Amino acid sequence: MDQSFGKEEKLKSKKLIDTLFQEGKALKAYPLKLVYFPITNPEITRFKTGVSVPKKLVKTAVGRNRIKRLMREAFRKNKYLVINNSSRAYALMFIYISREEVSMEHLTKAMLKLLEKFKKQEDFKG
Repeated sequence: MDQSFGKEEKLKSKKLIDTLFQEGKALKAYPLKLVYFPITNPEITRFKTGVSVPKKLVKTAVGRNRIKRLMREAFRKNKYLVINNSSRAYALMFIYISREEVSMEHLTKAMLKLLEKFKKQEDFKG
């Protein structure tokens, strides 16, 4: 099982991010929110994933960077839940929606809950 989170899996395209926020669907599992959109571009075969922590909610850069690092790690460890069962590619954006900093365990539980909701919503096989 591949647990990497390489360059080809990161969401970087401005055009794709704009489309994601305009046309994407959202799911919540406090303290995380997932905005997702199916990618129709045939060149992209993998999930593209990004994380975001609003400056308005977490004031210090150190705090924002720590939460982003924890979110990426939680996704990296649990991405097999959606990637192995999906027949199509998606753009995913995980957004932190809490004012308090949270532990890795709490974030991992929220990530698992969110990925399960996403799996149910999109009717993956398996």
